[in-house]
Amino acid sequence: MRYWLLKSEPDAFSFDDLKKRPRKTEPWNGVRNYQARNYMRDEMNVGDLGLFYHSSCAEPGVAGVVRITKEAYPDHTQFDPQSEYFDEGSKREDPRWVMVDVTWEADVPQFVSLQQLRDDPALADLLILRRGNRLSITPVEAAHFKRICKLGGVKG
Repeated sequence: MRYWLLKSEPDAFSFDDLKKRPRKTEPWNGVRNYQARNYMRDEMNVGDLGLFYHSSCAEPGVAGVVRITKEAYPDHTQFDPQSEYFDEGSKREDPRWVMVDVTWEADVPQFVSLQQLRDDPALADLLILRRGNRLSITPVEAAHFKRICKLGGVKG
């Protein structure tokens, strides 16, 4: 099993929004970065766990835990001219962009802020804390995942 951190702007799609979806599941669409796409396409598997991270907001941080419930498949928004994620260069016979489905796994009883992540020496080499890292999806080491869950009061 692998672990991931998936960023979303809460005013666009929050962890609470995910919990309100049917089956608490949503396609993770709109990713338009090749490295993040490659993670989804080549490395994410059904059953992997992810930290749902609120970004670009007053208090960024980890809001919940998700599970990958469907492996990468073509992101339909790339073909929709009305979508902000439309990519006129992407072809249906050879799609450029993919998405995975994520499903609510657990609440984080105590939100884990970006500042808490920065202040914890055990998380010093967490990828999202590296200067200049703006990827919307990053791998997370098992020890980091467990530490963040502990900071957030996640049981198990």
